[in-house]
Amino acid sequence: MEKRTILAIALSLLVLLSWSSLVAKFSPPVKPAPTENRAVVSPPLLTKPAPAPETETPNPSLFNLAQDKIEVTFNEAQAAIREIKFKHYQDYKFSLKQGLLSGDKALVFKKDNNALPTGVAFVYQDAEKQITKRFLFHNANYTIELDIEVKNLSPQSIQLNLPIILGVLNFAANAEQARFQGVTFMTQDKPMHLNPRKDISVANVKFVGLRDRYFCAIIQPAANNNYTGFIQKLNPQESAVGLSTQDLVVMPGQQVKQTFSIYLGPQELRIINNLKPDWSAIMYYGTFDIISRLLLQFLEFLYGIVHNWGWAIIILSILIYLLLYPLTSKQMHSMKQMQELQPRIEELRKIYKDNPQRLNKETMALYQQHKVNPLGGCLPVVLQIPVFFALYQALIRSINLKGAPFLWIKDLSGPDKLFSLTILGNKVDINILPILMAIGMFIQQKTSLAQASGSSQEQQRLMLIIFPVMFGFIFYNMPSGLVLYWFINSTLMLLYQTRARRLK
Repeated sequence: MEKRTILAIALSLLVLLSWSSLVAKFSPPVKPAPTENRAVVSPPLLTKPAPAPETETPNPSLFNLAQDKIEVTFNEAQAAIREIKFKHYQDYKFSLKQGLLSGDKALVFKKDNNALPTGVAFVYQDAEKQITKRFLFHNANYTIELDIEVKNLSPQSIQLNLPIILGVLNFAANAEQARFQGVTFMTQDKPMHLNPRKDISVANVKFVGLRDRYFCAIIQPAANNNYTGFIQKLNPQESAVGLSTQDLVVMPGQQVKQTFSIYLGPQELRIINNLKPDWSAIMYYGTFDIISRLLLQFLEFLYGIVHNWGWAIIILSILIYLLLYPLTSKQMHSMKQMQELQPRIEELRKIYKDNPQRLNKETMALYQQHKVNPLGGCLPVVLQIPVFFALYQALIRSINLKGAPFLWIKDLSGPDKLFSLTILGNKVDINILPILMAIGMFIQQKTSLAQASGSSQEQQRLMLIIFPVMFGFIFYNMPSGLVLYWFINSTLMLLYQTRARRLK
C-alpha cells in the first residue's frame, strides 16, 4: 500500500482510537441542534432518583419469565425489568436495572396471580387508587405492549405523575463497553443522538431509545400526549433514561390507561425496519452513518448468498477494492511519476537549499514540465478513509458478527485468538490475523524501498519497521471481522504492487 495512504490511515486510526478512549473516560455531553418544534425544558422528572447499586434493596423479589427468544428478569416490587437474556445470541444479557419502572419507587407492586397467556401483570393498591401494569410479549419480533392503568378508588379526584424509566445506563460496570452506550430521542423533526452523562429533557418526543454495543431498548407512546424524553444523572456512574408527561387527573370511580409500544432486541436493521422504520434511527454510526448503513446492508446481502460472515467480509473487501481500483491505479501511476522525478528534486534541494522560495518555484516548474500532479495520489486516500471508518463503525457494532465463526476464528466480533501462551506469568493471546497483516505490510514497505532513493529511501527505511509494528499494535485486539477486511485489502494491494513491478 502506498505510503501516504498508510500514513493517513494510521494517523486517523490513532486519532479515532484515542478519541474513543477519551470519550469513554470523560464523555462530554452532546448538545442537541435546535429545531423549530422542539422545546428543551429542565429535568422534572424523578422526584426521588433511583438508588445507586450499592443502596439498592439487598434481596429484591426477582423472578424470571421465559419466552421463545428471551428470558426476562423482573423485579416484582418495582414491576420493572432487571435484565433481558437473549437466547439466540449466546445468552447475551442486556441490563436495564429499572426498566419500565413507572411512578414513585416507593410504590410496592405484587404480581397478579391471574397469569396472562403471553405476559405478566403487576398490581399496586392503596386507599385511593389501584395501579395495574400489564406486559404483553410478542415473541416473534422482540416487542412488548405495556399498559399502565390507574383506577380511582376514592370519592375525590386524584392527580398523579407517572414518569416511566426505559432503563438505567451504567458506565462503570464495563468501562470498555461504556463507550458504545447512547441515547436517541426522536422529535417531530429528526432524531437526536445524545451522550447519556448529563441531565437533559426534550419536549414532544415520538420515542426514546437507549443502546449498548449490540442491543437496544425503545419506548413509544401509543397516543401523542406531549411526552417529554429525559436523561437524569443518578450518580457519577449511572443515568436514567425515560419519558414523562403531564399529570394524570382521574375522577372518582373512573380509570385512565396509558399504552406504550416497546422494543427490546438486537440492533439489526432488518428486524427493526420491519417493525417501525423510524425506530432504526437508534442505529447510529457517527459521521459516516449513511455509508455504514449501506455497507452493512450490502454485507447482509452477501451473507444471504454465501451464508458465512467471514466469506461475506472477504467478498466485500474484494468488491470495494475493485470499485476503487481506477483511483488506486491512478494513485500508483502518480507515485511512479514522482519517484522518477525524485533524483531531479534531490538535485534542486542541493542547489537551492538556502533559497526555499526558489526551490518551490523550480520544483513546481519541474512538475509542470513533466505534467505531474503532486496531489494526484490524494483522492484515493480521501475516499478510502471514510469507507474504512464507516466499515469500522458498522462491523464493531454488528450483532451479526457476534459468535459468528470463520475458519479458526470462533467469534468475528472479537480478536481471532488461535491459542494462548504464558509469558512471565502472564497469559498472552496469540492473534494470527494482525501478525499476518504486519508481515504483509513489511513486505510492501520492503518492496517500495527498492524503488526509492535519497531522502525518500531513508524515510521508507524508517517506515519499514514503524508502520508494521504500529498497525499490528492498533489492530491486535480489534474485532477479527474488521482485521479480516483490512488484511484482504492489504493483500490485494501487495499483489497489485508485485504485478506492477514485474510488468515494469
